Amino acid sequence: MQSDRLSRARPFAPRALTIAVSAALAVLLAACAVGPDYKRPDAEIPASFKEAAPGWKVAQPADQHDRGDWWTIYEDPQLNALEDKLNAANQTIAQYAAAYRQARALVGEARAAYFPTIGASAGATRSGTGVSSTGSSSTSRSGVSNSFNVQLDASWEPDLWGSVTRTVNAQKAGQQGAAADLANARLSAQATLAQTYFSLRALDSTQKLLDDTVVAYQKTLQLTQNQYAQGVAARSDVIQAQTQLQSAQASAIDNGVQRAQDEHAIAVLVGVPASVFSIPPSPLTATPPAVPAQMPSALLERRPDIASAERKAAAANEQIGVAIAAFFPSLTLSASGGFENSVFSQLLTAPSRFWTLGPQLAATIFDAGLRKAQTDAARATYDADVATYRQTVLTAFQDVEDNLASQRILEQEIVVQRQAVDSARQALAIVTNEYKAGTVGFVNVLTAQTTAFTAEQKLETIAGERMVSSVGLVKALGGGWDVSQMNRETGDVAAPAPLPTSSATPVAQSGAVPQQVQNQ
Repeated sequence: MQSDRLSRARPFAPRALTIAVSAALAVLLAACAVGPDYKRPDAEIPASFKEAAPGWKVAQPADQHDRGDWWTIYEDPQLNALEDKLNAANQTIAQYAAAYRQARALVGEARAAYFPTIGASAGATRSGTGVSSTGSSSTSRSGVSNSFNVQLDASWEPDLWGSVTRTVNAQKAGQQGAAADLANARLSAQATLAQTYFSLRALDSTQKLLDDTVVAYQKTLQLTQNQYAQGVAARSDVIQAQTQLQSAQASAIDNGVQRAQDEHAIAVLVGVPASVFSIPPSPLTATPPAVPAQMPSALLERRPDIASAERKAAAANEQIGVAIAAFFPSLTLSASGGFENSVFSQLLTAPSRFWTLGPQLAATIFDAGLRKAQTDAARATYDADVATYRQTVLTAFQDVEDNLASQRILEQEIVVQRQAVDSARQALAIVTNEYKAGTVGFVNVLTAQTTAFTAEQKLETIAGERMVSSVGLVKALGGGWDVSQMNRETGDVAAPAPLPTSSATPVAQSGAVPQQVQNQ
């Protein structure tokens, strides 16, 4: 049996080898990637930001450098420490980091299809025949035999139509998209922490205002009681003063509810149980930094969510090629060789050798429209991802415009509100003196106090909103991220260059990092 197998295989060995090598060379020379080549989808990009305040500084070339820890522009050590904890322990970031590692592994999985698969096997069998009989006589025959074999098997499917290349490119784009998703999750968590932190500090400022107001109202109550004891004020004045004081005390207590919730939210962001986390009260003192910005087209490089959407479109484009490649035949080159013998001691000898080598061509003749449907589905997925990319770009410009408008309007509002506070304080001082002199009633004092408190509370609210909006603008402009970071993380696949934009001079914006911080 073994000699027959060898006699059949050996005469055809040179010819089979020649055919296989020729086929492989033909495949390598003829291989091409079917399907459309990817081009970055176009998106409408304005020449300038509409809501930018006049007089803001235009970004200089040095402003394009990596901004790194963007929150340091606020010069708040407590915020810096919290951001460091967030970067190390935030569980949402950890989820996206794991997804990125998975995407990176999928690239390696796809690349493996470029190479042949090689396997090894070894076996031993023992077989025998039973007793045979003829007529009335029975003859016992020994039919026991052994078989031992060791062999290697190899198979390789050349990338004849670029299906493997398309798949690898799709996975590389997916890896880049996962890196951008990770950056976006990190930026979102960092910005949420900063915004919540400044909201908490604004509440601390409001708490201080309420505490000071309670002290002032206590003094007013004491003054009214003295006036009543001297017969100058009415009993109703005392009751009104008590009501005003108690209302302020209730507001001071109520303010603690939102502060506690903000503190608990920060605990979750930094990966700490809320039960063991606290932030000592400290009134808000920070003001939005004056910062430069880039051309609107720079958003395509600065926003990780835009980069992620664009990479998803690139991956979808490659899948179209994979689907089209299924229409063409596939070629598989197979080879095996080893040793086989009935005597174990003679297994690894020349007469025990055997080998086989040859190509196999396979093609689907009829599939009831399956491949066409898969191609149509791949094209539709690409169209959907392109629409998602364009929508992401539109939303990004909306985010910037919203926060630019907020910064510009709040800057104007806080100037007027400070004037309102000054006027209210002056009016309160005048009315209080007039009440002491007995020239006006207590109702005038109550009105002046309420007006002054409302004006000061509004001022604190605007100050907090400005800080929250400032962080929102930095986030909208991409924080400290740019597309080069995605390239550094994912290796040799460069992101596409930005589209040509208008040469119009950009207006400056508020949202980038000051020069002195970038050089640190």
